[in-house]
Amino acid sequence: MSTIYIDFTEIGDYEDFYTQLKEKIKLPEHFGDNLDALSDVISGELEMPLHIEFVNLSVDQLELFEDLLITLEDAEDEVENFTFTYFLEQYEDEDEEIDEQ
Repeated sequence: MSTIYIDFTEIGDYEDFYTQLKEKIKLPEHFGDNLDALSDVISGELEMPLHIEFVNLSVDQLELFEDLLITLEDAEDEVENFTFTYFLEQYEDEDEEIDEQ
C-alpha cells in the first residue's frame, strides 16, 4: 500500500494544499484544483491501494479544511482500498513539565 503524507505545517490555504498534493501524487494534467476533481481522481485514476495521511493539522485548519476532510472521508467509504486519516499537531504544555531532582 502506498502512503502519502501531507504535512499541514506548510499549508495555509487550498492552493498550498494542492501544491503539496501535486508534489506527492502524480495527478493527471486535466486535474482541476477543487474537491470534485480530487474525488474523481481518487475514485477512478489513482492506483490503489492508497492511504493519505494528513499530519500536523491545527485546530484552525480543521475548520478551514472541513470540506476537504469530508470529501476524503466520503471517498474512504466509497472507494475500495482507499484510506484516509488525519492527526492534529501536538502542543507541549509547559505546566506538565516534571522537574527531576
